[in-house]
Amino acid sequence: MSTSSGPLKGLRVIELAHIMAGPVCGMMLADMGADVIKVEKPTGDDSRRFVPPEIGGEAAAYMMMNRNKRGIALNLKDPEALEVLRRLLAEADVVIENYRKGTMEKLGLSYEELAKVNPRLIYCEISGFGRTGPYADRRGFDLIAQGMAGLMSITGEAPGRPPVKVAAPISDINAGILAAMGVSAAYANVLQTGLGQKVDTSLFEAAIVQTYWQSAIAFATGKKPEPLGSAHPLNAPYQAFQTSDGWINVGAANQSNWERFLGVIGAPELNDDARFASNADRIRNLPALVEILNGYLSQETTETWLDRMEKAALPAGPVNDILQMHADPQARARDMIVELDHPTAGRIETLGQPVKFSRTPGSVERASPRLGEHTREVLSELGFDSAKIDALIQSKAVVAATTSC
Repeated sequence: MSTSSGPLKGLRVIELAHIMAGPVCGMMLADMGADVIKVEKPTGDDSRRFVPPEIGGEAAAYMMMNRNKRGIALNLKDPEALEVLRRLLAEADVVIENYRKGTMEKLGLSYEELAKVNPRLIYCEISGFGRTGPYADRRGFDLIAQGMAGLMSITGEAPGRPPVKVAAPISDINAGILAAMGVSAAYANVLQTGLGQKVDTSLFEAAIVQTYWQSAIAFATGKKPEPLGSAHPLNAPYQAFQTSDGWINVGAANQSNWERFLGVIGAPELNDDARFASNADRIRNLPALVEILNGYLSQETTETWLDRMEKAALPAGPVNDILQMHADPQARARDMIVELDHPTAGRIETLGQPVKFSRTPGSVERASPRLGEHTREVLSELGFDSAKIDALIQSKAVVAATTSC
């Protein structure tokens, strides 16, 4: 079990989820101290086959999403394996599932059935579109959610070009974060009332809430926002500019920052240009503003500008690639890059916990489980003796990893 001192220490979570949104939720809860038991099918989570790349025969994608968890493998077509799962859920605080609608009901594991045995259970459902509404039966993926939520209509360099997806699977990741938030809120309610409840979120909703600014504009004007590249729809200058050797992000939108910015780049005359007098003026004349500012900023290196802007207390930063982000001293100082020992992959790196707690710090302490790595351990905790566990393995109702690596 988890040895973390995180704020959710003692919370038992059963993760019946695969690939990303559900595993993100489980990972967030595990990072905060919960004992998360990941239940996989006998062939494992599909992300185990997201290769290349792999390290020591283990899929890098699977290892990223499933650290800090214990893992068991059950063949839920087998009645004995289903009984194992029932016993797990009878003692659990939380179950996370992202199966297709109706799957849990067919297994006899609906919230209504489980709540009869375990009224404190928090039943977290993550789906493409939510469990209600006209799209409840549809399958959903990040790409589909991004398109339907309008994100792909506002992402890209300019109007009239092909739609662009946010490169990171933002609806998957955000759905997992929202689910973890919902579970935490439901757990607070359990502590007050003793009763669990359903927590229901979706990729579609997780993508919709990324459009707060653009939706505000559309509600107010009745017009659809369009892609602006790295620019902001409400503030300027607030975007990436080209330097002599790369790119730099500058946030100089409020009037004080704008005036200091002009001093840094040596363009005081722009203070008297009516086109750029206020933020609203700068937004209306953004193409002209960008052309002028690129002319100034392209004369020096990114490092030179960053140094000058730091001295002027101006918000600015480099446009890092992923490897540069991994090496960033702030990311390292905040433990956002951590090392773990994996039994087959060896010493690996992963991303750290993004929320810090002063009294109950969570931690990233366990590498992702091999398929069925903790099957024996968990079954033993449920009261199965060695002979019964051996029989379940022999009948292929469960899968257990060998102890040797």
